[in-house]
Amino acid sequence: MSPIRPEDDLAFAARLADAAREVVYPLFRAGLAADNKDAAGFDPVTEADRAIEARLRTLIAERFPEDGVLGEEEGARPSTSGRTWVLDPIDGTRAFIAGIPTWTVLIGLADDTGPGLSVIDQPHTGERFLGVALGTDRRTMLEHAGRTRALRASSVKRLRDAVLTTTDPYLFEAGEAEAFARLRPRVRLARYGLDAYGYAMLALGGVDLVVESGLKPWDVAALVPVIRGAGGVVTDWAGRARIETGQVLAAATPALHEEALALLEACAL
Repeated sequence: MSPIRPEDDLAFAARLADAAREVVYPLFRAGLAADNKDAAGFDPVTEADRAIEARLRTLIAERFPEDGVLGEEEGARPSTSGRTWVLDPIDGTRAFIAGIPTWTVLIGLADDTGPGLSVIDQPHTGERFLGVALGTDRRTMLEHAGRTRALRASSVKRLRDAVLTTTDPYLFEAGEAEAFARLRPRVRLARYGLDAYGYAMLALGGVDLVVESGLKPWDVAALVPVIRGAGGVVTDWAGRARIETGQVLAAATPALHEEALALLEACAL
């Protein structure tokens, strides 16, 4: 198995994010049409989603031909190295087509232990969040306006003091919706519609808690190193560190995570 090499692989992940920016700059707020991938609902995809993923796949194949790729738009390419790049070319396509700059480009690198490093990139604002969570190497950095600084999640330990976000509370179903309804009144403030940008804000220290469900592997992989690298906790609703159910609970501190988990774990998958 080829190991994840933090500095080299982070530099390459940043190169991928640069390439995504080049593709997306002329397409954001350009009135792109959106195709619907879900006949029973609305799951949009645009030319930008497809073009970014195609470009990143080409660069990965050139630099790391033995690495696997898992992306939202083109599926999986098997790995022979033990490493897989996980791509969501535009997380928050609904925000993208509405011209709202809370969508992000998600790039993660995982091995058999899970995601080890990642980038959450917002090309329009120029914010780039880089996370590493490999053993004792835990760090998250924000690159913006030519400067880089280390990030740390907040020190909030109680729900009553917490800022909560979820992309859309109406996406929760049945018992999940009931669990979220129990959690929501206990926090100080709730905000909606941020997609993966909400996890970046947790690493930045503005948001303290993120609760979501129905996420796919390409939605999750880039979130984990950014949250853990900033000192936060991220698990599924059963408290498992390996998130495979699509249910995600991210918190700034272990104490806050524990209090929120107590309200959600009865609905864990």
